[in-house]
Amino acid sequence: MEMGRPFRKGKWWMLRVEEGEGGIPLEVALRERMHISGRKLQKLTRMDGIRLNGEKVSLQKNIREGDLLQVLLFPDEEYGVEPEEMPLFIPYEDEHLLIVDKPAGISVHPTEVGQKGTLANALAYHYYQEGLRTKVRHVHRLDRETSGLLLVAKHALAHSILDEELRERRVKRIYLAIIAGTLPKKEETIHFPIGRDRHHPTRRRVSKTGERAVTHYQVVEEYSQGSLLRLELETGRTHQIRVHLNHLGHPLLGDPLYGGDQRWIRRQALHAHQLSFFHPFLEQEMRFTSPLPQDMESVIRQWREMDGKFTPR
Repeated sequence: MEMGRPFRKGKWWMLRVEEGEGGIPLEVALRERMHISGRKLQKLTRMDGIRLNGEKVSLQKNIREGDLLQVLLFPDEEYGVEPEEMPLFIPYEDEHLLIVDKPAGISVHPTEVGQKGTLANALAYHYYQEGLRTKVRHVHRLDRETSGLLLVAKHALAHSILDEELRERRVKRIYLAIIAGTLPKKEETIHFPIGRDRHHPTRRRVSKTGERAVTHYQVVEEYSQGSLLRLELETGRTHQIRVHLNHLGHPLLGDPLYGGDQRWIRRQALHAHQLSFFHPFLEQEMRFTSPLPQDMESVIRQWREMDGKFTPR
């Protein structure tokens, strides 16, 4: 059964039942056409967040042509952090989610009460400017010194669906990285479990008792000084790329925590280059790309020139 497309009106997410689309329970329509899980349905029911034609009804009531399904998807919430005006580059945004291109040197969220200067603070201010009151919900994370694309959900249902997509490995994340030296294979999958380093509070290390961690890499280009890699995460462990490359003996350039050479760049040379996923509400594949930031591009340009290679403009 194919119904009309849901739409937003104020705090409500709505769906009009069109000709030939009635005769099924409200619960079925909400699950199949508005992508609301059973757990979310229970929560919405308790807060009077589901209505049919403006009235609270049983989820087992059959819908009819012309009915209006209503879900309280956009309630007012606290931001969770203090809004702070900061520059933001947002390649894409709709009422359900946004993509932000994070610069290096900014944390995704506060790590202590009252902390400011994070991406979450900037997003809260962005919401405030839009007249939107909702909690800041990032779907995944990037380290402070990693630049690139980050997926953010704008309401609880979007976060729940996208979080499941991430856990089921249907959110694809591709990174570009620069290392010193060259790897023995041009393409390989790294299977090394990762756990905490007992001798350092923030480091991680390859450990037999650690969590499963899988990284796919491909050499994009090699230079006399090092290599540019393309990496795809199958799992998302803390510091995964940094730990795996360090274990191979080729830590990220500029990464002091894992022994990376800082002569060329003063932060870990890692950039979240591509992000792709299925948009649960628009029901279409989405793909976004962020070019190498200036500091990483500068390293590559210098290395190419040292090797006498042509650098495209």
